[in-house]
Amino acid sequence: MAKLLDKILVVDIEATCWEGKLPEGMTNDIIEVGVCLLDVETGEITDNKGILVKPERSTISPFCTELTTITPELIAQEAVSFEEALRILKKDYMSQSRAWASFGAYDLKQFQRQCQDLGKGYPFSPSHINVKTLFALKNKLGHELGMDSALKFLDIPLEGTHHRGVDDAKNIAKILREILK
Repeated sequence: MAKLLDKILVVDIEATCWEGKLPEGMTNDIIEVGVCLLDVETGEITDNKGILVKPERSTISPFCTELTTITPELIAQEAVSFEEALRILKKDYMSQSRAWASFGAYDLKQFQRQCQDLGKGYPFSPSHINVKTLFALKNKLGHELGMDSALKFLDIPLEGTHHRGVDDAKNIAKILREILK
């Protein structure tokens, strides 16, 4: 249960991916954790950061680089281990004490899978907000929209590069801010 309800931790991950089916011997690994904090009272978005993560069980394909702009060279220069990324979430963002949000359930499931597979402690509180579903319900859409379509629906320009965690986390926070108004 979330103990700190002043801010919501908004998360968007990018993971290794391939065009078509998963290549033999590869497993999806988180390669970026985009985060920011949304102040529930003021709507201010702060602490926006992209934590680049070294993949442990796969490599970054050309398709993945084309989609995310994340290159193997960028990872080699700037990435931290998955374990260090978890530590940053817990220490700098107090992820185990805050409600956290993502657009859909993919981020939640990928974190659960990767933590379990690698024997690492899950870094988040059980208070997860699925912004994708909440947005559809709030606007009585009858179906869920993708993040870019939700932004268009709200007449909010997409900021940054779509499929970069650092930028998508901030865009998701803007959608959540509108829902909470």
